[in-house]
Amino acid sequence: MKTNNDIIVAPSLLSADFANLQKDVEMINNSQADWLHLDIMDGVFVPNISFGMPVVGAVHKICTKVLDVHLMIVEPDKFIDEFCKLGADVLTVHYEACPHLHRTIQRIKALGMKAGVALNPHTSVSLLEEVVNDIDVVMLMSVNPGFGGQKFIENALDKVSRAKELILKRNSSAIVEVDGGVNLSTGKQLVEAGADALVAGSFVFGSPNPVDTIQDLKKL
Repeated sequence: MKTNNDIIVAPSLLSADFANLQKDVEMINNSQADWLHLDIMDGVFVPNISFGMPVVGAVHKICTKVLDVHLMIVEPDKFIDEFCKLGADVLTVHYEACPHLHRTIQRIKALGMKAGVALNPHTSVSLLEEVVNDIDVVMLMSVNPGFGGQKFIENALDKVSRAKELILKRNSSAIVEVDGGVNLSTGKQLVEAGADALVAGSFVFGSPNPVDTIQDLKKL
């Protein structure tokens, strides 16, 4: 069983108040959050456009937490170097967007970033068998990517267990991160299934006291 400090909490900037972004980032700085999660969406790989490089660069200047950048874009290889320059600490690409995944992972790591691979809800964990020893993060989408505030997909719990089994079987040092529909109820179930990191957007930023909500997630 995990101790409290093992759970990485990564609030998602997508749900922040973009008219008061500095205020929200400073709130994260003063909270128990471990990472700040940044979703980059291009309107092609996912049916939504979020924010781009200028926002990442601006956030990097004021954020004291690990920047966890999630590329929900086609041809992510074109932008790996740029996101490194902008301050990404963890860079996650989608399995579904990378025809030469191993090469993509190697490039991310060569630049000194942690490498993550995200799987859409329909994508099997078994497809990571050949790269699980090369990556730092297995990110499982527990909603269909593109929009915040979606309902949690229950099958993600079984998927977390299978990801953990694969990591242990291969003696990989990767952690399991889950993105989508995370609250105290689903978060507890995910941690019990083997999740190491929880991304929470609307649940954190939409709560009356986000700092307390982050603290509650840390206690799971």
